[in-house]
Formats: sequence, structure tokens, C-alpha cells
Amino acid sequence: MTREFVNWSGSLRFTPAERAEPADEAEVCALVRRARESGTTVRPVGSGHSSSPLVRTDGILLSLDRLSGVISDDGRLATAWAGTKLRALGEGLYDAGLAMDNLGDVDYQSIAGATATGTHGTGIGFGNLSTQVTGVRLVTGTGDVLDVDARRNPDLLPAVRLSLGALGVVTRITLDVQPTYQLHRRSWCAHLDWTLDHLAELQHTNRNMDFYWYPRSDRTQIRVINRIDTDAAPERAEVRLPDGEPRQSQVGPTHRTIPRDRELRFEEIEYMLPSEAFPACFAEVRRRVRDRHRRVAAWRVLVRTIAADDIWLSNAYGRPTTTIACLQNTSLPYEEYFRDVEAVFRHYGGRPHWGKKHWLGARDLRPLFPRWDDFQAVRRRLDPGGVFLTPDLARLLEEQ
Repeated sequence: MTREFVNWSGSLRFTPAERAEPADEAEVCALVRRARESGTTVRPVGSGHSSSPLVRTDGILLSLDRLSGVISDDGRLATAWAGTKLRALGEGLYDAGLAMDNLGDVDYQSIAGATATGTHGTGIGFGNLSTQVTGVRLVTGTGDVLDVDARRNPDLLPAVRLSLGALGVVTRITLDVQPTYQLHRRSWCAHLDWTLDHLAELQHTNRNMDFYWYPRSDRTQIRVINRIDTDAAPERAEVRLPDGEPRQSQVGPTHRTIPRDRELRFEEIEYMLPSEAFPACFAEVRRRVRDRHRRVAAWRVLVRTIAADDIWLSNAYGRPTTTIACLQNTSLPYEEYFRDVEAVFRHYGGRPHWGKKHWLGARDLRPLFPRWDDFQAVRRRLDPGGVFLTPDLARLLEEQ
């Protein structure tokens, strides 16, 4: 019998009809053609970190774990197999003297899964990970291989860089990279009011900056990261940080400094807001958490920034973005809390993170993404038989 799939947080469980782990691209093509002929759906899966049901299927669940590793680099671009985990990708690039421009908070996702769902780090000058993608090779819904980049298919690139796995099975990804460099990570604790008063300064005077708010104490943990290698341009002067020694200080290359280990499992809702709406939105979230949910909201609230981009399904499309993420231990109830803050996020024009908890469908999502219909046209073109359109994906992409 096919074994059950369980995601990272344990909130998503299902048993597909088949689980496949192709060893090469030819096997991916054959599997997609077989599925198309038999009327079966195929869903690619990465590390299972997403807590939304993007990968749920009663058809074929396709893992790319065997398609892993850095394939090539020329000092400016690097191509990797889609199943490469971010940690391994970082080490492979480092061995070649290279690094990605930015990373998210964890590194056990696959590069294909991370870019397909809009995984992001923080920093007003950095887009999500998908903005570092310059080329994609994928197997379409007809079982054919398609290479997309700015030279061969520039009209498709804004769709395939972040596609939810709806356009095909990505097999290779080409990334814009740079020579490796060193980062210095530090963190301090401060009261939330101090953090909010100095937030703009902190964001503009550090390469990367985010903060956690701990609702039960009204304390925050401020985290800043800056380049320290001698070849880098001098950093702008930092705003004065809270008095005292940092609670954490670490120096190292990008892939060892930005991501954090996460031993405790949690559920998460995260919305991407227009940056100008953040102060009012956060104030309302703070009020609701303290007045309605403080008894159960035992975990932290994370605030980050993302630069605007032109990727059609990106949550930062067309606007500088500030994100608010509410985390909750997997042993504690979360739905009432998350649904309540989701109403606030929506009121302020927020877009949900594709890989995290939310309760929106296509009718809600379409007005949030100006190029929504363009993406749907590409999806129907590359997957005319709906091989990748599971019921969960149809709920997100097709108005009922």
C-alpha cells in the first residue's frame, strides 16, 4: 500500500494513489504522459514544509529528491536540479565560491518548492527567492520539456518563476548568483514600542532586518544582518540599537548565517501587506491578539520586508511589502486565532503566503493579483489536460 504523506507540521495528511521518485528527467516525462493518458493528476512535492494543501492529491505524488545537486555555474549564473535542498545548494555554491543573494528563515525546503510558493527572507532591497530565478526547465502537462528564460521565452518567465507547481514539473532552475561573502548576524531584545518607533531606521540602515514580537511580554527580538567582507561597499551607519551586548552574534557565509534551525514544529499564517499599510494593520493585529487571543497565542509574531517585483503570482507583485506572520505551536489550537487575524490582513490589502495557512479561494485571490488572468492563460496553455490541477489547486485557481 502507498504510504501516507505527512507534512512538516503534521497538519496535512493524505495517502496518494502512488508515490514516485524519478531518477532523471526522462522518467518525469514518462510519468506525466502516463498520468495524462489515464486521467490521473500529478503533484510535485519538495520537503513538505508548506502547511497549505498545495501538494495534496489522490493521484501521483512526485518527489524530486533524486534530482539533486548543482549542475553547472559560470560565476554569474548557477543551475541546480529542482530537488536540491537549500542547505545542500548553499554548500554546493560555496564550494564553487558562489552564494545566493538572500535566503529565507529555514533551509530544508527544496529550491523548486521554495521558489514555487514565494518563500522569502527579509530586507527592503531583496525580493523573494523567486526573483533570483533567471531560467526554469520543466516538464509540461503534455510530457514535453520546455526551457524558459529571458532569451527563449521571455513572455513565460514571469509565470514560471513562481507557479505553485501548476505549470509543470520543474526539473532544473538557473539562479543569479554572486561571489561568496561574509555576513554578521546579531540580535537584541527590546520593548515593542521601542522597536516600532525605530523600525524605519532599522530597516533602512541594515542589509537585513526583522523582528519577533512576543505577545505575552510585549518584548521583541530584533535581528540584523550586514556584510563584513572587505570587498563589499561600506555599510550605511546603523541606528543605535538597544543598550547592552547582543544576545546573539554570528559571522559566516550567507547559507550558514541567514537560516535558523527549527526543532519545534509550528503552524503559521503569513500575509504580505503594502508597506504603507503595515503600521495600522499591525496595531489592529496587536489589539486583537492582546484582547482576544493572548491566552492561546503562546508563540511569536514575525515581521519582515520584501522588495517589489514583477512576478505574476508573487505576493510582492508591484509593491514594496511588509509581512506579518503569526506562529502557533502544533500542540495548540490555531484556527480561531488565525482566521481572526486573517480578516485584519485582508482589510488592509494583504495577500496570503501560498505555502502557509489561509482560507481564500480563487474568487478572493483574483482581485489581489493584477496579472491573474495572464497566469491562467499560461496554465491552460502548458497543462491543457489539467494533469496538475488537483481539487485543492482548482479551488485556488478556478472560480467555482
